[in-house]
Amino acid sequence: MADFSHFNEHGRAKMVDISDKHESERKAIARSSVNMNKLVYENIVEQKNKKGDVLGVAQIAGIMGAKQTSSIIPMCHPIPISSVDLSFTWVELEAYDMYQLVIEAEVKTVGSTGVEMEALTAAATAALTVYDMCKAIDKGMTIGPTFLQEKSGGKNGDYHRETN
Repeated sequence: MADFSHFNEHGRAKMVDISDKHESERKAIARSSVNMNKLVYENIVEQKNKKGDVLGVAQIAGIMGAKQTSSIIPMCHPIPISSVDLSFTWVELEAYDMYQLVIEAEVKTVGSTGVEMEALTAAATAALTVYDMCKAIDKGMTIGPTFLQEKSGGKNGDYHRETN
């Protein structure tokens, strides 16, 4: 088990020791999405949701999710986050008579470990929030896929996903 950094010599889980790693600027961008019918789409864009501004609340939830990542993902280090930004883009899926809300979360830090998990958590939390706020209209919405789009910094270098 020596090749797996999250296991000790007894095969039990451990938090990776990052004390010897150098601090550097790090950034990660993750994406998620929510597919929905026209009624839910119109409810969001026309801001008619009884629970409030869906994208505004999802934005805050995503930021909060990034900040709480180490509290909910057992092996994540608590890290100082320099920046969290979420953006939302609409795609009409004409062939399915559906709409897709694409959520992109960008997280930055200067530290000894990356922010991939924080970006993924931000995107997923925002998607879950959209679902939660709109489930009274339609419980058939689907979330995902959720994935790392890119990352920079750290000893493993940069990563750019080839396809969306």
